[in-house]
Amino acid sequence: MAHEFRHVQSGDQSIRVAVQGSGPLVLMVHGWPESWYSWRHQMGPIADMGFTAAAIDVRGYGGSGKPHAVEAYDMESIVRDNQAVADALGGGKAILIGHDWGAPIVWNTALIDPDRFTAVAAMAIPYLGQGKAPFIDIARKLFTENGLFFYQIRIQDEGDVEAEAEADVRDTLRKLYYSISGDAPPGTWPLDKKHGDGLLHRLVNPETFPAWLNDADIDYYVNEFERSGFRGPFNRYRNFHRDFAYLSRFAERKIEQPALFITGEKDMATRMFGRDYEGKMREAVPNLSGPHVIPGCGHWTQQEKPAEVNAILLPWLKAL
Repeated sequence: MAHEFRHVQSGDQSIRVAVQGSGPLVLMVHGWPESWYSWRHQMGPIADMGFTAAAIDVRGYGGSGKPHAVEAYDMESIVRDNQAVADALGGGKAILIGHDWGAPIVWNTALIDPDRFTAVAAMAIPYLGQGKAPFIDIARKLFTENGLFFYQIRIQDEGDVEAEAEADVRDTLRKLYYSISGDAPPGTWPLDKKHGDGLLHRLVNPETFPAWLNDADIDYYVNEFERSGFRGPFNRYRNFHRDFAYLSRFAERKIEQPALFITGEKDMATRMFGRDYEGKMREAVPNLSGPHVIPGCGHWTQQEKPAEVNAILLPWLKAL
């Protein structure tokens, strides 16, 4: 059973959704810099269990609408996209799964709209509730004020960073995917870069890529990003202040739905939240299963270790 593409209208934007199977809707949201395609190993098994497996291209990516304005990529707009897909394909209900940027997207979608979204699973990025300040402000204090590079601050440079990433899309993607994978030796993502260094400065383009991402997979991603460019994907990182103001309305809420968290033992993104994130997470997400930590896995959880991810994810879905 192959997937088909559907297009769902969300306000003035069209959202492309890869759909497989029938039954209750499981809505999958990818991260940066990825695509619906990052869920290719989950869609068939989820559909085979009697669900509609639906993986979106987040706005700005692939076959979805690509508005130019930075504010078109705020959390409020992206939550509305998820609501539109749930209404169009799930009769107003869905279970959410997200990875990387898709994780805060699904956590906050579940927080804001518990009636539509009945359960939530996320990978790589835990949910700890509303912080004390927009994340980008905290990052500037930690990194920029100490002369250090941080990729999310580099991404604030509109136009400049797009030109860097788009100069050679294949090179960009290979470097980004490899450098924070479980296969990369320690230090492949350099932690001593200086503020002002390029996004790709000192990242390695490996001669042979680890087996979890084959040539055809890389070709698919390259084609998608040559078509979409990087502005939309980067714009998600340019909304921290807008998002903070919007999410402050829900700061007293917890995510009460059944929830699942999976991460890789070597995932640098999870480590940014400190060793003691689990306690804070249980407070914000009382019905949490996990964290389930996959040995040897880096940041690209469901692509690097699909069998291990599915062995955790599918029984959780079934038990709902």
